[in-house]
Amino acid sequence: MLQLRIARLTKPHGLKGGLKVELYTDEPERRLVPGATFNLQVPADSSWHGRTITLRELRWYNTSPVAFFAEIPDRTAAESIAKAILTIDQDETKLPDETDAWYDHQLVDLVVMRNGEAIGTVSRVDHLPGQDILAIQTESDEVLLPFVKHFVSGVDLDERTVTITPPGGLFEPADDGEDEADEVPAQEVADVVAELTAQSAPVSDTAVSDVKAAEKAQNPTSNDAAAPEADRTNHV
Repeated sequence: MLQLRIARLTKPHGLKGGLKVELYTDEPERRLVPGATFNLQVPADSSWHGRTITLRELRWYNTSPVAFFAEIPDRTAAESIAKAILTIDQDETKLPDETDAWYDHQLVDLVVMRNGEAIGTVSRVDHLPGQDILAIQTESDEVLLPFVKHFVSGVDLDERTVTITPPGGLFEPADDGEDEADEVPAQEVADVVAELTAQSAPVSDTAVSDVKAAEKAQNPTSNDAAAPEADRTNHV
């Protein structure tokens, strides 16, 4: 059974056990309802390891969600569970309802095609605040590409391919005599990826075959288990 990440509990809010929430799902109204029960991804030495928690209420303060749980009555308890990741069990064979949304494990290891030629494979999917990013492993390097229709023209799960239309120069080293203007589109993509990465580093543990690889950021959770993947990846 696949573990899907739904949210991360970032820090306590108030004195009554509230916790600010970083959402990993694009359907909080369906996933985060009163009575919903979640598994916890926490370090092995945490007092919350192996336990589940039940959502009592989700409130919105401006645009920030704050969750209250039956097992967390006060700020002290909230402090002890801060940075935990909420996960749910998900049947790996069940596909997202949308035709342009996929689970991470469906995208990882797909062959990346450009102009009819295979140039690499998808090694992982990074979920940044502004945009999802495909990490593409080529023969010589790893390239990060925003997962948007402008650069990713199609995903074929039956053929196990991802077709991309990247800007010139993104996947090839520039020639010494290349016109500087030709390098601008690829540099713009690199700048976008760098800006999104700087906003917030994604959280993940060590990856296994069905789950995305570990993010290049310090991991606040234990890496003694496979990392659950984000609720879904949307192609926008």
